[in-house]
Amino acid sequence: MSERHTAAPDTPYDHLRPTDTTGIDTTTVDSAGIDPRFVIDYVAYDELDDGQRWSTWLDVEPLCRGPEPRPDWVVTSQGAIDTELGILKTGKEADVFLLERTDPHRPDASAVMAAKRYRAPEHRAFHRSAAYTEGRSMKRSRDQRAVNRKSTFGRQVAAAEWAVSEWGALVRCWNLGLPVPYPVQIDGTELLLEWITVVEEGERRTAPRLAQTRPEPDLLAWYLEQLRAAMTTLATAGLAHGDLSPYNILAAGERLVIIDLPQVVDLAGNPAGFDFLLRDCTNVASWFTRRGLEVDPQELFGELVAAAY
Repeated sequence: MSERHTAAPDTPYDHLRPTDTTGIDTTTVDSAGIDPRFVIDYVAYDELDDGQRWSTWLDVEPLCRGPEPRPDWVVTSQGAIDTELGILKTGKEADVFLLERTDPHRPDASAVMAAKRYRAPEHRAFHRSAAYTEGRSMKRSRDQRAVNRKSTFGRQVAAAEWAVSEWGALVRCWNLGLPVPYPVQIDGTELLLEWITVVEEGERRTAPRLAQTRPEPDLLAWYLEQLRAAMTTLATAGLAHGDLSPYNILAAGERLVIIDLPQVVDLAGNPAGFDFLLRDCTNVASWFTRRGLEVDPQELFGELVAAAY
């Protein structure tokens, strides 16, 4: 549906109004005597169904939206609708759902994303170790005290803090060129992320975890090369994943994608930073060795320490 809203007829002073930068007089009236500057076209959208909401893209601050340049598939239309498609994965601290964002009047503007939602305190068993947060600080001392006391408010703050930490890590890693899901936006304790998929039997499906794969020797070697490069980039930036394992890596065909980053560790700021880095190296090396490609965790660790300095 489209309607037009009009203003009062032109005044005798119209000849004093400026023209636009193209030199075209913007005060020209149409055949009905309506000034086109005061004509508004709009499109009416249907009511939402259960499991739907209006897009939250414009509800969040600019810094809560993904880094630019944004991929072409990101939907920014104000008239877009978010539709729940079901749960993808459950976890101790957060659940991941599939969510489709589509503008009904622009069929080409549509994307399915992963919505990671950190659980409310009463429905969560939050197991993140405090060792990960060493060297981090909160903006408000009141929040830090509440977290330390483990009060209800403190647990709410902690959930939001982990969501913010993961958002910050994803944005930083994406800007470093690391293989992570594109971070679309954050709204409270909900992160919208790129859905990492593979095509099987003509259908898009969630990419399997590396732990679920049995790659041939050539692909296995290529996977190791990708991971070594990603871990080196992280170390050069002074970071370690902190919980890297074949369960936090997706195999999208020949491409690996690293996920689950709320605990990313600052190697210089965290007293246990290099311990976490060594654990990452051990987890990665052990998996590749079990698959038949010998990897020395101490050698890998030495390479990354050298990169960090």
